[in-house]
Amino acid sequence: MKTRKKRLQLLLIILSAAFAGKAQQPSTYCNPLNLDYTYMIYNAYDNISYRSGADPAVVKFKGEYYMFVTRSLGYWHSTDLTNWKFITPEKWYFQGSNAPAAHNYKDSVLYVAGDPSGSMSVLFTDNPKKGDWKAIPGILNDLQDPDLFIDDDGKTYMFWGSSNLYPIRAKILDRSNNFKPSGKPIELFNLNELKHGWERFGENHSDTLEGYIEGPWMTKHNNKYYLQYAAPGTEFNVYGDGAYIGDSPLGPFKYMPNNPFSYKPGGFMNGAGHGSTVIGPGKQYWHFASMAVSINVNWERRLCMFPTYFDTDGLMYSNTSFGDYPHYGPAEGEKAGRFTGWMLLSYKKPVKASSQLDDFDPSLVADESVKTFWVANKNDNQQWLEMDLQKPCKVYAIQVNYHDYKSNLYGRLPGLSHQFLIEGSLDGLQWITLVDRSSDKRDTPNDYEQLAQPQKVRFVRYKNIHVPTPHLSISGLRVFGNAGGKLPAAVQGFEVIRKTDRRDALLKWKKLPGVQGYNVLWGIAPDKLYSSWMVYDNDSLELKSLSADQEYYFSIEAFNENGVSARTKSIRIK
Repeated sequence: MKTRKKRLQLLLIILSAAFAGKAQQPSTYCNPLNLDYTYMIYNAYDNISYRSGADPAVVKFKGEYYMFVTRSLGYWHSTDLTNWKFITPEKWYFQGSNAPAAHNYKDSVLYVAGDPSGSMSVLFTDNPKKGDWKAIPGILNDLQDPDLFIDDDGKTYMFWGSSNLYPIRAKILDRSNNFKPSGKPIELFNLNELKHGWERFGENHSDTLEGYIEGPWMTKHNNKYYLQYAAPGTEFNVYGDGAYIGDSPLGPFKYMPNNPFSYKPGGFMNGAGHGSTVIGPGKQYWHFASMAVSINVNWERRLCMFPTYFDTDGLMYSNTSFGDYPHYGPAEGEKAGRFTGWMLLSYKKPVKASSQLDDFDPSLVADESVKTFWVANKNDNQQWLEMDLQKPCKVYAIQVNYHDYKSNLYGRLPGLSHQFLIEGSLDGLQWITLVDRSSDKRDTPNDYEQLAQPQKVRFVRYKNIHVPTPHLSISGLRVFGNAGGKLPAAVQGFEVIRKTDRRDALLKWKKLPGVQGYNVLWGIAPDKLYSSWMVYDNDSLELKSLSADQEYYFSIEAFNENGVSARTKSIRIK
């Protein structure tokens, strides 16, 4: 009997060890989001092929999530805000819809799409997975970037705005009368570039043209109304979202002093504007927004998401720090939205390739810019990239960002897929498989893969098998993990010089050896450093996004492939 009991105990130990070895890794994600984006069709650019996703409207319905995106010929569904599957609806009224709005009301999802040249309808369905949409036609005319909001008391509002002249406006809708508008439009607020530096037009807010205010989205939290808006233009690195706060859906509204609350001007891919905010798993808020590629056309974009919070003073903010590095996913409980600490191992590392078209050098996959890219001579299964991390590193995740170089694809096409292998090696001779997409049938233009187990390698090799485009082109082969060395020292000589134009400041610091870059942080209080700007290589930053009548606090931290330094003590700037 004792022998049998011992055998049983031993078997349980073996089984427990086996299951422990197969324990599922925490779920992570990495911006830009890896969606099967639709190839766009705009009349002005019929001869230019590019894929894009922008202006996401994300809603929760019956415990699951639906994401509606500009001109996508359908929408996406998810159970966890991380893994998305495209839905081609049975019936769809807006094949070319711009800047859609969606709202979960009782037992239906309601949808509205912008149309600046005609009448709008409200679509509704109680089964968005099936997509048997029905229409309530003609509620409003000639407006763009709508947002439909139904309050807890059933009162219904339409907000809209997309202009460098007109403000965000609203109308009250009569839900009992097929959402017909009642009363005149109500003007709410407009840009104020003379006060708010981040609302100024152009790359780095450097243009004198009027900025665009657009993309309103209403979020109700603790009986406060947060009317979000985007500025100054979707193609710029500084595209972001701000908010005004009111005690009612129609205000009066007060400018939120920590604006823009969603802002990502530095790093691999820039922009964090024209989005929507939704409550995810564990009642954690998430803000979805648009990022700029803007190579083939200005409107070439991708989507991103950031964890979003409300502080004790009722200020809304998104954490965009290290915003295109891996973060824990929405389903990860208390870890959800946190930075994993996996650093970029691939930055400016030596890269060689099977072939090269013209001046599209393989080194461009490692320069941390989505706007530069490698193009191979062919797109067949003989093409490869090999990166030398220059020493053995612990690799946790890899992201492959494809570029559409003369893709000649239009619309939503069936059967697109990306197939490849990624291998690792310590000596460049013996290789192990890190990522196997050799038989994958998915369309993954921004593929991100967390390894089942981290692997120590020095060399990383991408081997192409199939791409759906005429050219094999990659803008970023990004490797994340830890190099196992020393953390950077704290930054020295950090100073902030606020200029005569108080919307602008010059930030300077002393360069550190062995550092990839610096993360500049600022905010309206020492404990509210909600904004950040990732700066590679440089020792200065011209910041033009401040509010003229607001005091700020600044700090800075250095980072390399080993981790992040301690932050400097915050500097108060009146």
